Amino acid sequence: MANETLKDLLGALHAERLRTWSSEQLKLNIDQREELVAAADPTSWPQVGDFAPHFVLDEVDGARLDLATLTATGPAVLVFFRFATCPACNIALPYYDRTLAPALRDLGARLVAVSPQIPDRLGDIKARHRLSFDVATDRDAFLSRKFGLLFTANEASQAASRASGSFIGDVTGTGTWELPQPAVIVIGQDQRFKFVDVSPDWLTRTEPGPIIAAMRALAAVPAE
Repeated sequence: MANETLKDLLGALHAERLRTWSSEQLKLNIDQREELVAAADPTSWPQVGDFAPHFVLDEVDGARLDLATLTATGPAVLVFFRFATCPACNIALPYYDRTLAPALRDLGARLVAVSPQIPDRLGDIKARHRLSFDVATDRDAFLSRKFGLLFTANEASQAASRASGSFIGDVTGTGTWELPQPAVIVIGQDQRFKFVDVSPDWLTRTEPGPIIAAMRALAAVPAE
């Protein structure tokens, strides 16, 4: 539906899980998300007005994207997500491609989706959805760590994964349990943070509207 929000789509994903998952699976998933929300510390995230640290990202098609390059002609909009086969990410990124990317291009901003997953595996999500924006690897989760976004799966989730013979570090290629919490971070041409929204619950993601509004407000501010 044309008027569906990202919240609607992710709500439908959760509703499907309520119908099809076992009570044990649901409890693990819900408990982990609730723990992350309870533990969230906004003071550990980037603060609007502060300078962004230097970083380099590896775009899945081979380019190297550093802070100066990304902000050379306009703001950079970084969308942090988990990995290429994450169900919620496969809803959010195509939704952003339809509803956010065109507006950002019109406003002169560069959109980059960022995950710690290695490029050889991360490229799948860009190719599958024919995403029009950059998708890049945050090597060793440097930027996710610097921005206070990383979490490690709780013991119950780790034990369940081991029992099923799976390990998220094998999926991402990082060899760790660490993943970033979804976030949208805007960095201006002055390399300062302009907009920060972090979602500790990965079934909650930033809607396009607030991002576009922040970009329009930024565009209206005269250069110093």
